[in-house]
Amino acid sequence: MNVHLVDGTYELFRHYYAVPSRVDADGEEVGGLVGVLNSVALMLREGATHIGVATDHVVESFRNQLYDGYKTGEGIEPALWRQFHPLEGALRAMGVVVWAMQEQEADDGLAAAAARAAADKRVDRVFICTPDKDLAQCVRGKRIVQLDRRRGVIRDEDGVRAKFGVGPESIPDYLALVGDSADGFPGVPRWGEKGASAVLARYDHLESIPHDHSQWEVPIRGAAALAKALRDHWQDALLFRDLATLRTDHPVFGNVGQLRWTGPTDEFPALCAHLGVPDLKNSLPSV
Repeated sequence: MNVHLVDGTYELFRHYYAVPSRVDADGEEVGGLVGVLNSVALMLREGATHIGVATDHVVESFRNQLYDGYKTGEGIEPALWRQFHPLEGALRAMGVVVWAMQEQEADDGLAAAAARAAADKRVDRVFICTPDKDLAQCVRGKRIVQLDRRRGVIRDEDGVRAKFGVGPESIPDYLALVGDSADGFPGVPRWGEKGASAVLARYDHLESIPHDHSQWEVPIRGAAALAKALRDHWQDALLFRDLATLRTDHPVFGNVGQLRWTGPTDEFPALCAHLGVPDLKNSLPSV
């Protein structure tokens, strides 16, 4: 079997800004929500059998306690924010397993689910359905891969190396150096993608990089300045790596069989009617 893990928050943002506005029977904006439901329905029609969706039930997480500049919900449009929780209920009515993350983030939920699913010998492949670079750290060979459904691109371990210049195990170190504007941490001054890729391709992790640039076995321009910046901002680099490291300890499911889609609940037709898309219930495949 294959397991498909979906970043519900990413999908909601993507569809909110990509699809026309739509309101439900109460006059509430539901365009993004309906877009996600249609997207999941398409996955099911295309043959997905075991699906789990992780969402950010709240935007803030334990990482906000570690770093004041970490991303918050500030700036999210109210019409989009009001679809966060209804999306979780709508997916559950569709019969899909949802992990509404609170202390941790949706990315952590996906990481935990990927690790647990891959540990089951019955699973042939785990597809993490998001292009988010954070999740590249979860890729393992061709068994756990990232799937960018919008572009139709599958990124396995070789694909991660081709894109970032480092393997999945070095992605947190890479993000610590270059920063992640989406998550709100800046990285180490002077370090860019090219320098981080070149150095980490040789040393894998921050602790393995010699503090003295003359010992670097990497011919790179500006090595002295890069080494000094890393020394001067060492504690920041370690903190940023911790922020970028996904946790895998969330109790997502006990058995991969719990992810099998067995059809919508009895409440789904009424929900579709309320959302103004009564035909959506007929778009689901038969079980």
